[in-house]
Amino acid sequence: MNENIRIEEVDSVEKPPKARVESAPETFERKKDYLEGFLAQKPATPAPSEPDGDLYEAVIAALKEIYDPEIPVNIYDLGLIYNVEINDGHAVVSMTLTTPNCPVAESMPGEVEMRVGAVPGIGDAEVNLVWEPAWSPANMTDEARLELGML
Repeated sequence: MNENIRIEEVDSVEKPPKARVESAPETFERKKDYLEGFLAQKPATPAPSEPDGDLYEAVIAALKEIYDPEIPVNIYDLGLIYNVEINDGHAVVSMTLTTPNCPVAESMPGEVEMRVGAVPGIGDAEVNLVWEPAWSPANMTDEARLELGML
């Protein structure tokens, strides 16, 4: 055991003095609460054509109704849809196919254009078929992987 340790017994301890408001300078002035206006604001609602907006979500729902004939997963969850833009009722969808030799290479873009164009609020739809970046299974959602037994 260490002989240099010294234990001292104490009967009581004085409490430290409390801070008093009277000691504050008299020129102290309460500033306006900067969060007051911020906290009173309502959350911003996304524009209908923006992601999470009603029209955008309706277009995504329409895309989820289109299935690849060779794979039992919709084209959105399959990762074939790269981008959806909506401006004043005009929808532009950028998409790809699993391979350039896909048997639906001629018909799939037309079906996408027709389904998106049928969404209420969409005046006309345009489909851009792109090959870069190339599609890969990494583009699929977890739901699609689960459906295909890849998880």
